[in-house]
Amino acid sequence: MSTLFDAGAVYSSMGLLVAGPPLPFVATVQYLADATSDSTLAVFGLSLANHSLSFQRDGSGYMAQYHVEVAFRSDSGPVRQFATDETVRVRAFQEAQRADESVIYQQFIGVPPGVYHVSVTVRDRGSPSVAHRERTDTVPRFSGQGMSEPLAVYQSTGRSRASEVPNLLVNPRSTVSYGADSLRFYVEVYGARPGARVAARALDQAGQEMWRDTVALTGSDNLATALVTLRPGALPVGEGRFEVQPLGQGAAATRTARFLVSFSEQWAITNYDQMISLLRYFDRQDWVDKLRQAPPDQRPAVWREFYKATDPVPVTPENEALEAYFRRVQFANQRFRESGGPGWLTDRGEVYICLGEPDDVFDFSTDVARSGVRGVRWTYNTLRLTLFFQDQSGFGRFRLTPLSRAEFQRVLAQVRRPK
Repeated sequence: MSTLFDAGAVYSSMGLLVAGPPLPFVATVQYLADATSDSTLAVFGLSLANHSLSFQRDGSGYMAQYHVEVAFRSDSGPVRQFATDETVRVRAFQEAQRADESVIYQQFIGVPPGVYHVSVTVRDRGSPSVAHRERTDTVPRFSGQGMSEPLAVYQSTGRSRASEVPNLLVNPRSTVSYGADSLRFYVEVYGARPGARVAARALDQAGQEMWRDTVALTGSDNLATALVTLRPGALPVGEGRFEVQPLGQGAAATRTARFLVSFSEQWAITNYDQMISLLRYFDRQDWVDKLRQAPPDQRPAVWREFYKATDPVPVTPENEALEAYFRRVQFANQRFRESGGPGWLTDRGEVYICLGEPDDVFDFSTDVARSGVRGVRWTYNTLRLTLFFQDQSGFGRFRLTPLSRAEFQRVLAQVRRPK
């Protein structure tokens, strides 16, 4: 559970540039051949969620502005840098609250081969929020031979000359939703003829091969490209490794990239059984049972059905019910931690996840000398419900009293009753 609610830790382990609050972002920097061997084309991709930015009313919609600075610095000073201001416009305020990847920024810049300190700074123009990350990178030299590292993309039509800017949309997080989307990698091979093939495969966290195929190169004799597509059913949930090499060449020619297949971009939930366990308090237990009973080969399809059936706002990309549920799980895990286990599995955690924040909380533990028992009372006015939690052991393990447990189950059944 330590990294369950910290997707940033997972993205960091994948080698990505990751910033946390108040302005969380995920960024990637990768390299392709440029027009000459004295320059390498750096591909920068940045991923943001709308809710990280400050939106203001603008006519019939809403607008937010942010500033991006990227610099390549040697020990003697800046070598290449760029800075731009960007605007995000949405029609409805609900779109401004999206917590998924809703903003993608990308930029291409020529950089001389060498070792640099690469820094990324993002500023929200509507608030004081700013985030900064940096790392040391070796910018490679491409001399007409070899192959680029695989670049995760949402789409690409490639290019045939190094003097052209690639026509692609970066996937900065190298992430794909479980069972829903295809994962695509773009590679360039220099000095290979179109029609030649590259061998590609995907491996899971344990190094087991999950998928293998060969793909024909397109383009020109000087620059050939391939777009490798991994279908949803071929990928297990969790971290994985993508490998590609020109067909017939040895291991030294292999290029790799890390990727993540997750149930959510916001939460680091990368294990199917863990997901089922986490959904124990979710409203639609009929669907959770279907997920639990699904054979491994049918899980992606059943997950897609579950996601669609439980989405309260189908017109948006995210499932608001799931996101709200996992926010409650996260909060409960932090707030109600007890010596006996994680906070979300305590009685108070269960009630909070199912019913939300109580209208009134009264701690009568200070009266323990008279009553002999520490306790807490929660009141939900709208539900006309009062619950008592008691610490019978004296070790801070608060449990619902038998009568309160029965009342909680009764009200929960009413709340979940189909309308």
